[in-house]
Amino acid sequence: MGFTPSLLKAIQELGFEQPMPVQKKVIPLMLEDNVDIIALAQTGTGKTAAFGLPLVQSTDTEIQTHPGTYTNAPHGNYAFRSPVI
Repeated sequence: MGFTPSLLKAIQELGFEQPMPVQKKVIPLMLEDNVDIIALAQTGTGKTAAFGLPLVQSTDTEIQTHPGTYTNAPHGNYAFRSPVI
C-alpha cells in the first residue's frame, strides 16, 4: 500500500492482515496526493486507520520542534489531535 517497512511491521504486529475496502481506496490517495478526502462508510469499516495511518507515515519525526497532525471530524469520537506547540 505504500507504507514504510517499519509502519507496515507495526500494522502487522497489531494483527491486521488485509485492508478493508475503504482503506484500499483512501490510503493510496492520502499517501500520493495532497487532496481533500471525504469517505463515507459504516461504523467499524476502518475509516480511522484509512486516514490515521497515512498521517502517521507523513509525520516527520526528525523535526526538532513538536510535530503535529490535526484531523477535523463531525463527531468528537472520531477526531484526534497531536499536540502542536
